[in-house]
Amino acid sequence: MERKVAIITGASSGIGEATARELASNGIKVMLAARREDRLIQLKKEIEAAGGQAEYRVTDVTSQADMESLAQATLETYGKIDILINNAGIAQVSFIRNRKVEEWDRMIDVNIKGVLYGIAAVFPHMEERNEGHIINVASVAGHEIYPSTAVYSGTKFAVRAITEGLRKELRPDQNIRTTIISPGNVATELTHTITDQDVFSLESEFANLTPLQGEDIAAAIRYAIEQPSSVTVKEMIVMPTSQRS
Repeated sequence: MERKVAIITGASSGIGEATARELASNGIKVMLAARREDRLIQLKKEIEAAGGQAEYRVTDVTSQADMESLAQATLETYGKIDILINNAGIAQVSFIRNRKVEEWDRMIDVNIKGVLYGIAAVFPHMEERNEGHIINVASVAGHEIYPSTAVYSGTKFAVRAITEGLRKELRPDQNIRTTIISPGNVATELTHTITDQDVFSLESEFANLTPLQGEDIAAAIRYAIEQPSSVTVKEMIVMPTSQRS
C-alpha cells in the first residue's frame, strides 16, 4: 500500500474526501481532484498534518483536457499512477415529465463522460507499466430504478457497463484490475443540487433509514485495493442495513 499512488476525483467532499483520508492514512500517496480549490487546499493540509502525502489539482471531470492534465500532473509529482478512483458524480434526480433537460445533460457529462475521460487519461500509462487499478463509483441506482431516478440510474447503469466492458477487454496477461463500487444511501452533499420539488414530495423509504457515511465506502474501496494483484474485487454493493431497495 505504501508504494501506491492514487488519483481521486470528487475529492473535495463526501465519499471522495473520506477515501482520500482513508488511503493516505494507509500510506498511499493521493492526488486530489475537484473544482473547489479551497476545500482541496484544506484537505491536503489535514492529510499532511496526519502524516500522509497529498497533492491536488483543480479539475473539471467534464473536460478531457483537464483530466489529461490531472494524469500528467500526477506523473510529474509521483512518477506513476497505480489507482484511479472515478468518484465525481452528481444526482440531480427529477421526474422525466418535468423536462430538466439541462440537468440530464449535466449528469451525462459528469457521471459518464467524466468516467470515460478518467479512464482515457490513465490507461496508456497503466498499459505501458502493465499494472493498475481503475475503480468506478456507481450506485445502487445502477441496479434499481426508482421514481425520479430514470436519468440518474441510466448514468450509473452506464458506469457499470463501461467498467465491466473494460474488464472483459483486458487480456489475461494484463495486470490491470477494475472494480465497481455501488453505494446505497450515503450521507453526502449529492442530493443538495436537486431542483425538482416533486422529488421532495415523494414518500420515500430513505426518510427513516440510517444512511452510510463516506467513511464506510472509503473502507470498501481500501479493501478492493489491498487485495493481492491476482485478486479482483469485481463489484461491491454497500448498503445501509436498514435499506431494502
